[in-house]
Amino acid sequence: MTNTPTSSPPNFLRLLAQQRLCIPCPHQKAIAVRQMDASALIVDCNAHIEPVPGIPGRPLQPLLVPPTQLKTRAVGTLEGRAGLIHALAHIEANAINLALDVIWRFGGMPVRFYLDWLEVAREEALHFQLLAGHLKTLGYDYGEFPAHDGLWEMAEKTRNNLLARLALVPRTLEARGLDASIPIRNKLISVGDRAGADILDLILRDEIGHVAIGNHWYRHLCAVQGLEHVSTYATLAQKYGAPRLKGPFNLDARRAAGFDEAELAALCKVI
Repeated sequence: MTNTPTSSPPNFLRLLAQQRLCIPCPHQKAIAVRQMDASALIVDCNAHIEPVPGIPGRPLQPLLVPPTQLKTRAVGTLEGRAGLIHALAHIEANAINLALDVIWRFGGMPVRFYLDWLEVAREEALHFQLLAGHLKTLGYDYGEFPAHDGLWEMAEKTRNNLLARLALVPRTLEARGLDASIPIRNKLISVGDRAGADILDLILRDEIGHVAIGNHWYRHLCAVQGLEHVSTYATLAQKYGAPRLKGPFNLDARRAAGFDEAELAALCKVI
């Protein structure tokens, strides 16, 4: 389908993704995203969709501050554990935005591309709901702790370049979650938070799939553009100021997510 106007019916996937992205309340956004049924949507691959104000929709809280202004709290205290769960919930709230943004912003990709990212958005929405719900059992609500905006800042930097977006958001920032998940899970286990650890187990399983989707479409675009994927990644990371990755790396999870041995060898050189 080509040249679908922005006044398309609301069952056009990319237009609907943009509308959902503008919802300010993350709880309402998560519900709305989980209600998006791929079987009932038309994938408007080549539609021209104009940007609109309010992308992404955000709540008034949490207060967004530079990472250096965030306090480190001992996970053994209730406040410290809640702060950790809040930070994870904030990552998932941003991940919903990132998946919706890649759907509406970048036209001209195959149908499967948009369906893949819809599934990512739906799973990120579930992750947010699980973490926000667990946070509430600790006596806190999402928004009560400050947070940073690093994930969305990279989305802004790469808003005009899909190859860079795929290289530096799912394959870099979100892939870092593969490395961090088990140590965080073990911290929660150490303070008796089995429910939180179980949520982390589910998230790790799903995030391997999300990073795999990023890897697949990054390599697809590299092949289409005649680019070598390892050197191209290094070039993009430097151009867009991607954070320098630090070990230890969860190599098993990264392999499961589709990183090949050449990429892992390049990654391990930065340790």
